[in-house]
Amino acid sequence: MNRKKLQKLTDTLTKNCKHFNKFEVNCLIRLFYNLVGGVERQGLIIGLDRNAFRNILHVTFGMTDDMIMDRDCFEVFDLNGDGFISKEEMFHMLKNSLLKQPTEEDPDEGIKDLVEITLKKMDHDHDGKLSFADYELAVRKETLLLEAFGPCLPDPKSQMEFEAQVFKDPNEFNDM
Repeated sequence: MNRKKLQKLTDTLTKNCKHFNKFEVNCLIRLFYNLVGGVERQGLIIGLDRNAFRNILHVTFGMTDDMIMDRDCFEVFDLNGDGFISKEEMFHMLKNSLLKQPTEEDPDEGIKDLVEITLKKMDHDHDGKLSFADYELAVRKETLLLEAFGPCLPDPKSQMEFEAQVFKDPNEFNDM
């Protein structure tokens, strides 16, 4: 990509981006072109295929869970793929992610209570399940809810290492 196109793309993306400054956007664009090899067909950039993307997630972020690597965060939690996160799916994920405490109480009751609390916080249309719209609205208001039912993103240490490498000198990131 020539310098003029890069500058125009950087400016355009920076205007619409809340979480990255101009320098960071520029670094991310350069990283993208390094990863895809800058191949263009009819003016369109050829993107990463699934295997290349999975390799990046594995090598860069140490992610190995196939289900997480093949989906976006909402889809990771939508276990049956019906477009909603149901109470049953929430229960299953919360039960698997919480530490079991030796108490006299039935642990499932506590998990059921957590499901109800989660629904009150995230179910904006009050239909008893989370649609993508419900999930997105809740996450935009409170980003900690992104992983409400368990991990779906790289760990913070891997994220920091990635940012330090990419925002330092993206040209050194060619070895992926």
